[in-house]
Amino acid sequence: MEKVKEMIKKVCTKEVITYIIFGILTTIVNIVISYLLKAIWQVEGNLASTIGIICSILFAYITNKIWVFESKAKGMKENAIEFVKFILGRAFTMIIEIVGVFVLNDGIHLFYGMLTDNMAYLINKCMITVIVIILNFFISKFFAFKK
Repeated sequence: MEKVKEMIKKVCTKEVITYIIFGILTTIVNIVISYLLKAIWQVEGNLASTIGIICSILFAYITNKIWVFESKAKGMKENAIEFVKFILGRAFTMIIEIVGVFVLNDGIHLFYGMLTDNMAYLINKCMITVIVIILNFFISKFFAFKK
């Protein structure tokens, strides 16, 4: 039992908790924008997903910089390097998300036939997003906002 408590203490740091909170908000931005574009404005699913990802990346950069990793970058050069690293990390996971959504929706049609087109899209989008959130934490912590 003590080992479990120790592990929880190691994992449940302020950084992890704030990342989870802002990660949830970032995910909501991504999914809501993607879903509204597809369901209401009939934007093609992969394009809707891409736009949602871009909006959420900008939201995530600001929140991660200020509140999660409390960046100490000073000056234009340090901030620019940090921003480029963050964008490179997110570009990597954006590709993973785009390919993942494409594979689930257009490749294997996961959940299609059992649900409406829009609900299947939403479930597939959420599944891929969980993977992306985990990858983004490690990329941000050890690459973009490395102390």
